[in-house]
Amino acid sequence: MTSRSVPSITASSPSAAALERSAWFRGAPEPLRDALRAAGRVRTLRAGERLFMRGDADDGLYCVLEGAVRVGAASVAGREALLAVVGPAHWFGEIALFDGGARTHDAYAERDSTLFHVPRAALVALLDATPAYWHAFGLLLAQKLRLAFDTIEETALLGASARVARRLLLLSNEYGDAAGTQDAQCSRRVINVPQEDLALMLALSRQTVNQILRQFEREGMLALRYGEIEIIDAAGLASNAQ
Repeated sequence: MTSRSVPSITASSPSAAALERSAWFRGAPEPLRDALRAAGRVRTLRAGERLFMRGDADDGLYCVLEGAVRVGAASVAGREALLAVVGPAHWFGEIALFDGGARTHDAYAERDSTLFHVPRAALVALLDATPAYWHAFGLLLAQKLRLAFDTIEETALLGASARVARRLLLLSNEYGDAAGTQDAQCSRRVINVPQEDLALMLALSRQTVNQILRQFEREGMLALRYGEIEIIDAAGLASNAQ
């Protein structure tokens, strides 16, 4: 691995400002936020560089500061299941903190990325010293569990168009960091996700996703460009997400 690591960040640094964009981090107790800043390190990854693989030992918790991390798995035949493309201000890797197990999926840098990494040993020491902090990490895990339940329900009950609309709203809200998947007031208007990745996340064919996106574009809800999707009419998109 060729990633670089630099010392912990201060409350006034640009990296600290990026952390504050996370609703989970902002909502955590101030002493916990201070402890995480002190214990963590900033790491950089080049596009395509591996962070960890399924089965690897847990090495701690991560937050994306810049760029994006691709989280998924691949079959022996090379078929990919893409769970998420984790964007800035979002934390991941908390499952192994709770059960002490191995990594559940592969994680690679989608593009050149900067991450904040809090090592497992520091987290365990922090939680041993202040067990009340488990509640904050439980909230982080619960957010992911709610999202997983929503995804299972949508796959079973909704048509392809509604699923695409909901995922676009979710992505525009930075993976649930805003009000929710159907919030018409999107926190980000441009989604830097290729159509192929969107199709993989939804387990739909690229052709199906492209047809749906083109229809949304004709209806004035979004604009398509290479490697990105701009949401123009979030309210209209939300009406299609039912």
